[in-house]
Amino acid sequence: MGDTVVTTLDADLQQAAYNALGSNKGAIVVMEPGTGKILAMVSGPAYDPNSVESNWDVLNSDDTNSPLLNRATQGQYAPGSTFKVVTALEYMREHSDYANYSYECNGEITADNVTIHCFDSTVHGLEDLRSSMANSCNSSFANIGLSLNKTSYRKTAEDLLFNKKLPSVMDYSRSSFRINEKSTSADMMMTAMGQGETLVSPYHMALITSAIANGGTLMEPYLVEKVTNYNGTEISKNVPKSYRKLMTSDEASQLKDYMRAVVDEGTATLLSGQSYTAAGKTGTAEYSLDDGEKTHSWFMGFTNVDNPELVISVIIEGYDGDAGAKAVPIAKQVLDAYYY
Repeated sequence: MGDTVVTTLDADLQQAAYNALGSNKGAIVVMEPGTGKILAMVSGPAYDPNSVESNWDVLNSDDTNSPLLNRATQGQYAPGSTFKVVTALEYMREHSDYANYSYECNGEITADNVTIHCFDSTVHGLEDLRSSMANSCNSSFANIGLSLNKTSYRKTAEDLLFNKKLPSVMDYSRSSFRINEKSTSADMMMTAMGQGETLVSPYHMALITSAIANGGTLMEPYLVEKVTNYNGTEISKNVPKSYRKLMTSDEASQLKDYMRAVVDEGTATLLSGQSYTAAGKTGTAEYSLDDGEKTHSWFMGFTNVDNPELVISVIIEGYDGDAGAKAVPIAKQVLDAYYY
């Protein structure tokens, strides 16, 4: 008998995530922000590993569904409004008086003949940075994007590991952030609200959320708890260790407050009023295909806000029309399975 590998995965939580994802294309990642333990990681559509050999030709040629792609770590998606936490962080770093930010949202903003609309052209009225985040106001964040220093913006994104290696024992795709000194006003507006050329994986968004939840420090993610030999004696054990400080504790605390507002009064109120508290950010990323406009639905967040317990990152691929509300109920289904 060989050695036994004991993973960090919570079998019940993994099953709950698999059930919640259902027949959707997408991915779910659940982590402990204080330790880095990966508790669940699901990619869909899935396949039966017991029949890979017999089904190999079908699996390997299914370009439409790409079941062999681990969407959690290898998927690359426009982050949609989840990226607004990065934009908000950059604005905070450039403006020590960020608490005084105000913007009158009329449902759209135009610069250099490019117009950005809020969802359904909703007029949000007078907003500060907190309400801009809670309402996921595209116009306000496009306005912020126009004011940002391009070099500094890129540095902040790279502080959060865009264009960088990620801590991972699994194959992954690097996230990309393209803003540079040649970027146009349109580039800045689109990027600030999570569109443009920015690409990220659900796993990476879970890492950023973990750092926010953990006071700015990202713990090194791991999947193996320990290894034991044939008679149960422990041979090796992984222990939590810090990977990198992505932001200051004050910055993390402020972003946490903004993300709490998203749940308490904004676009993720479905998660309010539970036995657990939650904070997070929703996102809708639009893209075009031959058969029309599609959207990806995002949610990233964490539970027990004052003493964060679980981080969750969810993406649901390819809905027609509004996908904004798709990821939140799926995240809620996973969290409810854990807490109830």
